[in-house]
Amino acid sequence: MTREEQVRLVKERLGQAQKVVVLTGAGISAESGIPTFRGADGIWEHYRATDLATPEAFERDPELVWAFYNWRRELISRVKENPAHQALVTLEKIVPDFTLVTQNVDGLHQRAGSINIIEVHGNLWRVQCTECARITMDMSVDMGKRPHCRECGGVLRPDVVWFGESLDGLLLSRAEEAARTCDTMLVIGTSGIVYPVAFLPALAKDGGAFVAEINMEETPVSPGLDLTILGKAGEIMPLLVP
Repeated sequence: MTREEQVRLVKERLGQAQKVVVLTGAGISAESGIPTFRGADGIWEHYRATDLATPEAFERDPELVWAFYNWRRELISRVKENPAHQALVTLEKIVPDFTLVTQNVDGLHQRAGSINIIEVHGNLWRVQCTECARITMDMSVDMGKRPHCRECGGVLRPDVVWFGESLDGLLLSRAEEAARTCDTMLVIGTSGIVYPVAFLPALAKDGGAFVAEINMEETPVSPGLDLTILGKAGEIMPLLVP
């Protein structure tokens, strides 16, 4: 099947769909200029994930961790959502029941205008108090060296899921239920190796859904899907919107 035929088939499926789930990963954000964790450059390329994105790292050196996340906030504040983000906003308006499950924490889907979003790995622009557990949005580009809770004075941390932490059970259950009951799923820019989210396409297939992947290369989940369209999401997604 040629890429043109693949695009035509997926577009037809989306045009007939009643319940669509879209799963997005780092690839869609990379097209906006946001590096993956492993693609961080400059001074951060010399640090490991365990130095910057684990509970132990934060307990050991919260100022270092916040310096990294302030750098990410500043970087994300300068980039723009891309045509793939915009195409998903349009798709949500067309499909009767639409759920966007994202592994990304950059908030670009919200900025683009997507509404029904499940952020399984959290959001970089939210902070959580390590003492009272209060969660708030804070769009400041620079949170300072060691930000504190306005309510209790406790140290704030980014409201994201770090390596070694469990996902929010309620959010994961919502994502799994959406996958089980959808008739069409798009998997965009994911590595297919981060579990338990990588199970979602299989759940959709088990439920009888048509599942298509859009990625720069095939992933471990590709063999179990209906088709994989190779290429940039920002180029392909606008072609798929009915």
